[in-house]
Amino acid sequence: MTRFALTLEFDGGPFIGLQRQAHGPSVQQSVEDAAFAITGERAIMHAAGRTDAGVHGLGMRAHLDIAKPFEPFRLMEALNAKLRPDPVAVLSCEVVPDDWHARFSCVGRAYIYRIANRRAPLTLDRGKAWQVTKPLDADAMHRAAQALVGRHDFTTFRSAHCQSASPLKTLDRLAVRREGEMVLIEAEARSFLHHQVRSMVGCLALVGMGRWREEEVGEALAARDRQRLGLNAPPDGLYFVRAVYPGE
Repeated sequence: MTRFALTLEFDGGPFIGLQRQAHGPSVQQSVEDAAFAITGERAIMHAAGRTDAGVHGLGMRAHLDIAKPFEPFRLMEALNAKLRPDPVAVLSCEVVPDDWHARFSCVGRAYIYRIANRRAPLTLDRGKAWQVTKPLDADAMHRAAQALVGRHDFTTFRSAHCQSASPLKTLDRLAVRREGEMVLIEAEARSFLHHQVRSMVGCLALVGMGRWREEEVGEALAARDRQRLGLNAPPDGLYFVRAVYPGE
């Protein structure tokens, strides 16, 4: 049995999420079905993150255990051929030790959220960004974001359906910048609560629109109350960027 580490890119729009579920298509199902078509084995895919419906992936790490002998490049090519027409691509494939685990060995995760700040309807970025037509002050959003950096109780920014044992998380970085009409929010941490990034982005957008004072983000955090959440951003603009592992 060989453990193969995969790096996946995917459009989350057609899926109900990354994790396999009984009531709709998932990224996991697409990869596992492709692997079965190639090997005849029911390999289970484990991933670094569990993205929601509509959330995209630029560099999701995952692994499969396969008994049939394969060169990594050949497996990658075969998986990509069988994944069509699903919007999932294997960007890289490598053999890793048996004790390497895509989820449990991961020591850092990074996301980026894209806000299209313009009045004209989205065409190329439709379903790939959150459109906000009111002008956003990205500098004010960045200043407000710094209240969330560090170790905190993120109950306010946690989904009611979150299964994490504790609301305590350490947010290593939260940065906001503007690139033309696009406002980009980058978040980095060892792990995140369910909906944490989208909840933080929604409140920062309220600051950018002038509907919240900059200090209100920190006040919402301190309240430790989901009712204080101002806005939960839609999944369209959220991308899993990368997973970090020891020694990389």
